[in-house]
Amino acid sequence: MTIGVGGSTIEQALAKLDNMTQQVAPISNDELNARLQKAQSLMQQRGIAAMYIDAGTNLTYFTGLKWYKSERLVGAILPAKGELCYVAPHFEQGSLNDYMKLNGEFFGWHEHQSPYALIAEILQKQGINEGKLAVDPSAGYFLVDGIIKANPQLTVINADVITAPCRECKSDAEIALMQTAKNMTLEVHKAAASILKPGITTSEVEAFINQAHKKVGASGSSFCIVLFGLATSFPHGVKDPQVLQENDWVLIDTGCIVEGYHSDITRTYAYGEATDEQRAVWQVEKDAQIAAFNAAKIGQACEVTDAAARVVIDAAGFGPEYELPGLPHRTGHGCGMDIHESPYLVKGDTTPLAKGMVFSNEPMLVLPGKFGVRLEDHFYMTDEGPKWFTQPAHSVDDPFGLA
Repeated sequence: MTIGVGGSTIEQALAKLDNMTQQVAPISNDELNARLQKAQSLMQQRGIAAMYIDAGTNLTYFTGLKWYKSERLVGAILPAKGELCYVAPHFEQGSLNDYMKLNGEFFGWHEHQSPYALIAEILQKQGINEGKLAVDPSAGYFLVDGIIKANPQLTVINADVITAPCRECKSDAEIALMQTAKNMTLEVHKAAASILKPGITTSEVEAFINQAHKKVGASGSSFCIVLFGLATSFPHGVKDPQVLQENDWVLIDTGCIVEGYHSDITRTYAYGEATDEQRAVWQVEKDAQIAAFNAAKIGQACEVTDAAARVVIDAAGFGPEYELPGLPHRTGHGCGMDIHESPYLVKGDTTPLAKGMVFSNEPMLVLPGKFGVRLEDHFYMTDEGPKWFTQPAHSVDDPFGLA
C-alpha cells in the first residue's frame, strides 16, 4: 500500500476507530501495597529510615494517588518500618481524600507554616530522629533544600536507589496496560496515514491524531510530533508547521496514556514514492532496530543493545558514535509511568536486562540537510528474551503491513 493511495477524509478515518479500553483494569490496591512492601524491604536493606515521595508519578506508582506538582509540597512519607502517611496543605485534605486509593494518616500545613518542619515532626512521631531520609529524585530543588535545612539531624539521599529498582521491572498488570496503550497508538498511526493529502499541514495532522486518540479511548495524545520533508532530519521537530507535498517524506511520533502508562511509537515513510536513498537509509534503520532487539538478552547490560544497533549503522557508512550523518542519540529509553525512565539503552548503562523491563527501540538515522528516519517500537523482557508490543514497520512502501 503506497501511502497517499485510497485515502480517507478526517471524518471517515475517525468513524473507523472504536474505543479500545473496555477491558482495561487499573492497578489494584493489592499491587500498590506490594510495591510499598518492596520499597520498605529495600530501605531496610540499605539502612534508610524513611522515604519522602513527591507528587507526580512516584506518588501515583506507590500509592495510586494522582496529584500534580506545584510550589506547594504534597506527598507521602513511607518509613522503613511503619505506616504510610500523607503531607499536604490543610485546604487540600478533602480533595486528597477523594483521590486517595490507599489509606494513611493525613498531616496538614497552613500557608504560613513550613511543610519541611512538619516533615521533621512526622518523622519524630514515627521514632525517626536520625539516619537516612531518601527524597524523591523528581522533587524540585526547592523541596530538597527545604527538607535538608529543616532536618539537619538527617542525612538526605536520592531515593532513586529505591524507586528505580521498584519501577524498572513491570508487573503483568503494567505490561497489559502498556500493551493496550501501544495498540491504540498504532491504530491512530494507521488512521493518520490514511488522511494524508497534498496541502494538509502538520498542525492539522497533529489535531487529527489528538482526536483519534480520544476516539480509541485515551484523553488525547500525550505528545505528538508530525514532520514533513527536511524537517524529518530534526529528531524532535521544528517550530514552524509544514505543508505536505507529493512524494514528501513523513515522520510521525506520538503516544497516549492508559491508566498512567505510556505508548510511544514512530513511523517514517514516503507520501507517494520514496527515493533510492530514502529506501536504502530506511532499510538500514530497520536493520539496526532489529539488531538492537536481537541483542537484548536477560542478564546482558543495557548498553549491549545500543552497541548492536551502531554496528549496523557503522557498517552502512554512517557515524561513528554520534556523528552525523548517523545516530545522534541513544538507541532507546525505559518507559512506563514516565515516557522516559530508567534504565536506558545507551553506552555506559550497565544495568542488567531483567524480566519486566520495557524499552523503546529507536536508533534514528539523521542525514542533515536531507531527511531523517526513525522507526520506534517498544519491547519488554521475558524469561525467553525480548517481546515486541507492536510489530516493527513492514516496509517503506507498506509500513503498516496492510497491502
